[in-house]
Amino acid sequence: MSGPDHPVPAAPSSEVTVRVLKHDGAEHRRWRGRIAEQEGPLIVLEAEFDADVTHHLLGEIKRGTRLIEYYWLDRWYNVFRFLQDDGSTRLYYCNINTPPEFNGEILTYVDLDLDVIVQPDYAYEIQDVDEFEANAALYGYSPEETANATAALEELTAKITGREFPFHPVPADAAARAF
Repeated sequence: MSGPDHPVPAAPSSEVTVRVLKHDGAEHRRWRGRIAEQEGPLIVLEAEFDADVTHHLLGEIKRGTRLIEYYWLDRWYNVFRFLQDDGSTRLYYCNINTPPEFNGEILTYVDLDLDVIVQPDYAYEIQDVDEFEANAALYGYSPEETANATAALEELTAKITGREFPFHPVPADAAARAF
């Protein structure tokens, strides 16, 4: 059993498959990453795109683009820190989602459509509110899911404006060491 009270430990550098589902259980995306850190409910993965991707909000993402992914088994959001070639932050991409489940090899969560894009100067934009509302009606999001998604968005934006982890400035030497 995994969850916020019983995370399944995995060895650092273990490969993990990330599965993103839509509310109806259909797989939306899948990729692999390596565990960089796991502490309590926090799992940090290092990953890179294995193919060129066209994203509806981010545009072209080239193969080899590196990112650090932050997942909490007890939170309704995750954060991806996209890196420049020198290891500095290109941008943060945040998803509102159900708390992920992790069995030591596969991390799975349901995407609830709301996204936040954060620039290196911490200016941010909330995206896909219309998609969230449409899918909430289409898939019948429960009142609890809708309330948790709204609360997660508020918590996330407070962390951004407060420069709280993982939205704190990264020292230059740490950026240079990023995998």
